[in-house]
Amino acid sequence: MNDNPLEIPGYRVHGRLGKGGMAEVYLATQESLGRQVAVKVLDRLDDDAFTDRFIREARMLASLHHPSIVTIHAIDRLPDGRHYLAMEYLSGGDLGRHKGQALEPLEALRIVRQIAGALAVVHGKGLVHRDIKPANILFRDDGTAVLTDFGIAKDLELDSELTQFNVAVGSPAYSSPEQAQCQALDARSDIYSLGVILLELLTGENPYRGASYAETVLNHVQMEPPRLRRGLGDYQHLIDRMLAKDPDERFADCRVLLDSLNALCDLDLDFTRIAPAAPLERPAPPRAGRRYAGLLWGLAGLALLVVSSAGGYYVVLRMKVADLLALGEQRLAEGKLVEPTGDNADFYFHEALRLDDDNAKAGDGLQRVLAARIANALVLAEQRLGEDRLVQPEQDSAVFYYQQVLAWAPDNEQAMAGLERVAQRFVDLSEEAYSRREFALALEYIDAGLQVAPANPTLLELRAVHEQRVRKAKGARVAAGRPAKAPAKSQEQSNPIKRFWNRLFN
Repeated sequence: MNDNPLEIPGYRVHGRLGKGGMAEVYLATQESLGRQVAVKVLDRLDDDAFTDRFIREARMLASLHHPSIVTIHAIDRLPDGRHYLAMEYLSGGDLGRHKGQALEPLEALRIVRQIAGALAVVHGKGLVHRDIKPANILFRDDGTAVLTDFGIAKDLELDSELTQFNVAVGSPAYSSPEQAQCQALDARSDIYSLGVILLELLTGENPYRGASYAETVLNHVQMEPPRLRRGLGDYQHLIDRMLAKDPDERFADCRVLLDSLNALCDLDLDFTRIAPAAPLERPAPPRAGRRYAGLLWGLAGLALLVVSSAGGYYVVLRMKVADLLALGEQRLAEGKLVEPTGDNADFYFHEALRLDDDNAKAGDGLQRVLAARIANALVLAEQRLGEDRLVQPEQDSAVFYYQQVLAWAPDNEQAMAGLERVAQRFVDLSEEAYSRREFALALEYIDAGLQVAPANPTLLELRAVHEQRVRKAKGARVAAGRPAKAPAKSQEQSNPIKRFWNRLFN
């Protein structure tokens, strides 16, 4: 550390931790709370746009809450006008301390899972980190991995100029193929970079790192994900997905990645739980029994091979189910409930259940798909009722949609009430026809309503007194001295059903 530390009001500065191109970082104690913090101080005073971005990004970072995202304590200015950022001091060093070492798989998964959780929050805000590398993953004293350096105090004007001239930014040894080629980036670019870190933690090396910048970039663009050594086969599917050259072939987002990481960690824990205890010492077997020792060891090896193969299959199955669940959620959010065929929420949730018939998430997903279908059908039913499209067209009418809902949910009160409203509409239409002395049409409306609601008391009453009302109406006209008008010949010959639909829709 520097022996001549900067003076920061309210802080006791112990020394400089490091210096970058745009800022210096100091270790200090916040005097009001007595806690150690890392203070990042801007070097620049003459660039208002850069300062504004520094403040904006610092506030953005302060709004991100996750155990594996560095905590921001304060944003302020020095007496000389420079801005500074006081943040959590992470004393456990960075991930680079493991360079060249292969960690235990469960430890590697633990670190990557924590950073993936942090990235899920970052990406949920519509942000992309762009510089996932070991130096930006630090540790607390308790071993928690923490993601840092979200672009604060980086010269983004320089980034823009480099990109404009097709020079990639970021750390080339961990850059995604699209980042290396200066293409648009999204969350899947960070997933690729995290995949390189996972590969390095599992194997102890980064095979994409070349002898030069150009060679490294070319490796990311062209080199396929490497085959893992014997004993790491259970993680090959994970590496292949994270390091796919085409972003569409990677995990859709960090939530899907987390499902697969959780499945792998659960599997490792399961094997730990069922691992045999250390055997008790036994006396040496008699000579006669030793002849079978080779056979027993062979059988044990075969059993181990079977268990290992089953474990690998189990991992792949869990990942496949996790992918299907993620696709189901995505299509559900897009409103693709049952269409297009083979690429909809209902399809993916059913596929997940086919592979794992007790999967609670898939069952819940299907329930939500059904609820969405019911809600959509009820909206359409209300629209058709308002348009007087009561029973026609057959598959796009109010009655069709209400009955569809009742087929899915027989006790749905809104659908049952909707059918009663349709029946009431037929009551109103029949009364209007009576008032125009169109008695045959009135009867057609009554019969149509009874097909919808056979037990509707008003329609049943109207049907029972129909003939009586017709005779009474005709008798009243005769008594008034106006003989009943004979129906026109064309009306007598017309199809009453056709007249009914014409009245209903014209």
